[in-house]
Amino acid sequence: MTDANFNRRAFLKTLGLGGVGAALAGCDAPSYVTLEQGRENVVSYLVPEEMAIPGRSVWYASTCRQCPAACGVKGRLREGRVLKLEGHTDSPVNRGTLCQMGQAGLQSHYNPDRITHPLIRKKGKLEPTSWAAAMALIAAKTGPDSGLRGTRAAWLTATVGGHQRALIDAHRGALGGAHHFAVEVTAAAPWRKACRDVLGQADPRIRIDKAGVILSLGADFLGTWISPLHFARQYATFRAAPRGALIQAEPAMSLSGANADLWLAIRPGAEGALAYAVAHALRRDHGIGVSMLPPAIRRNIDNHSPDTAAQITSVPAAKIQRIARALATRGPALVLAGGPALGVKNGYDQAIAAMVLNVILGAVGDAPTSTIEAAATFPYPQLQSRDGNSADLATFAKKAKEKSFDAVFVYEANPLYLAPTSLELDAAFDAIPFKVVLSRFPDETGERADLVLPLRSDLEDWGTHIPPQSGADSVMALQQPLMESLHPETKGFGDILLDLVKSHDKKTYAPFTDYYGYLAAAIGALSPAAAPKSARRTAFWDRARQSATVTLPAVRHPLTTTIPERTIDTPEPEGQTLSLVPTLRQGLWDGRHANLSWLQEAPDQISKVVWDSWAELHPRTARAIGVVEGDYVRVESAAGALEAPVYVYKGVHPGVIAIPLGQGHAAYGRYAQGRGVNPLHILEPRFDGASGELALCATHVHVTKTGKRKTLAKLGGVESQYGRKLVASKSAAEVRKTEGRG
Repeated sequence: MTDANFNRRAFLKTLGLGGVGAALAGCDAPSYVTLEQGRENVVSYLVPEEMAIPGRSVWYASTCRQCPAACGVKGRLREGRVLKLEGHTDSPVNRGTLCQMGQAGLQSHYNPDRITHPLIRKKGKLEPTSWAAAMALIAAKTGPDSGLRGTRAAWLTATVGGHQRALIDAHRGALGGAHHFAVEVTAAAPWRKACRDVLGQADPRIRIDKAGVILSLGADFLGTWISPLHFARQYATFRAAPRGALIQAEPAMSLSGANADLWLAIRPGAEGALAYAVAHALRRDHGIGVSMLPPAIRRNIDNHSPDTAAQITSVPAAKIQRIARALATRGPALVLAGGPALGVKNGYDQAIAAMVLNVILGAVGDAPTSTIEAAATFPYPQLQSRDGNSADLATFAKKAKEKSFDAVFVYEANPLYLAPTSLELDAAFDAIPFKVVLSRFPDETGERADLVLPLRSDLEDWGTHIPPQSGADSVMALQQPLMESLHPETKGFGDILLDLVKSHDKKTYAPFTDYYGYLAAAIGALSPAAAPKSARRTAFWDRARQSATVTLPAVRHPLTTTIPERTIDTPEPEGQTLSLVPTLRQGLWDGRHANLSWLQEAPDQISKVVWDSWAELHPRTARAIGVVEGDYVRVESAAGALEAPVYVYKGVHPGVIAIPLGQGHAAYGRYAQGRGVNPLHILEPRFDGASGELALCATHVHVTKTGKRKTLAKLGGVESQYGRKLVASKSAAEVRKTEGRG
């Protein structure tokens, strides 16, 4: 028997691991069977962590970071390795549920494309370097002796809050006033601005569970809007007897639209006209008073009768009256606005129109029937989330083109993927003298950096986060490591931040040797004042780690109802073009999860397509263009063009072509690179006038047949009976006409 044979077979057999070892060697799951120089060896687990019993699982609590909702998670560990994630039942955000993106956080942790060493650009290429060399370079370029003026530096992040934001702000201050841009291209910024202007709070407490009827103007609250799992838990109560009614109006069907009792295809930008037409019918037919509204808002209501709005919105007058009747008689009512309704040049005004309906229907306040309540005010504003938005992306691109920066730090954001070509960010970013990217994966922005610092995964790192919706209490969610770092040369974001701040201010931060110590001291200081100081802080910190949640004193200020004077303008169709609607789906999201094969393989909630991009067209529109499912179309705007296969579907407005976000990466690992198209790249530079947000749905495109075709990979099966009538069907009108007559 050779040495190699003994190592591979006899040794495994002796240990009783033959079957297990073979299984582990043949899959991507974490194992102790490693491959070195062509030979497999068993690596023993000699020193297990404290409390770890071989063969027995233990659970630890943390916070999900797959989207900004900050849901609670529990990780199941065995032999020191996290094997499964589930929702944390004690979290006030998700109460034990976890979406597919949260489940896929495990694959992000074990992803084979993670960056495992610092990378430095030499002769035009990124090459491995040491942490000492990387931090020395940062000190030389941005340290106290670098000569860098603070206003010439910037941080660019995604949504960030908690103590990470506090340290970013400390570093910005130490640099001398560096900028901070927080980027999310699909954020609900116009809605939040409307809530702040009307109610006095950007994130009031939404009570779907108390509603009897909901009118949603594009807000996919079950899929992608603000805090989907939090709203899904409330939705279960909403749907319980006597069962609330959901009405969804949007240009392309979302997950929430697929669950609606009444779904309405509406032109992008016409949602505000629909809201004012409903208000018109409520006043005229149901005696709902509007005298408390400003004159401009009353004129909007006067000018939008159901008949007039039907011409603008494509929604029949009879259905507008039906919506008004439902809101007036099936309350408590709730009106939401999100997604495509906000992604137009009058997005803020459309959000105001939704707020007008909430005000006249009595949805705002602290009454038992109120569906929009005052949220608990977070008591530490320095830790409050800096919500990402696309206005910051546009501002960053503008300043970069003006050569306003000498140094930029990028964290958890991929601006070169998200930015439309019309913003001209690529060349402007390259021209910035020093670019540091803190990332886990080799994305488009990291590939153009001068220095890349590899981060620990979300399951290996510490952090605190402020959920946008968390129930009645003021809550801070704690993120903590579920296991030791897989890659020793990666570092936690908080540890890197602490080192950066210490390079400018050693005295203030000298007591903290690492980010764990900083968090323990900071969170311990939040404890109530009943017990002795040291014991109190230790116990409070221990409870925070056990539950991954810190409940803080709740302070509430009553909501206001100050509606601004705003007029509503509805965009007119532009010739023979279609409106491009980039749709956000739970799964790949805005592209940040395209490197996870689990989510690439998960069928789309609407089309069931996997591993690809597609363009949704209404059957009438497809016939006019002369295409069927699988035919490629060229989608061309003034800013660029792309080609995608067609998915023919009735759940889209005939004047719209809808292309889901998430694909079209030029980098980002083996599962994402070179797959599908990115509709963001062909958007024209149009913005919401009030909030400054990029108008995602304001680009008009010419769509033509290319002559190419492919078979879409779908997990939904065949959707046609080919005339065989295997399953009989009838229209809703026929059901209403014949129901109960045998």
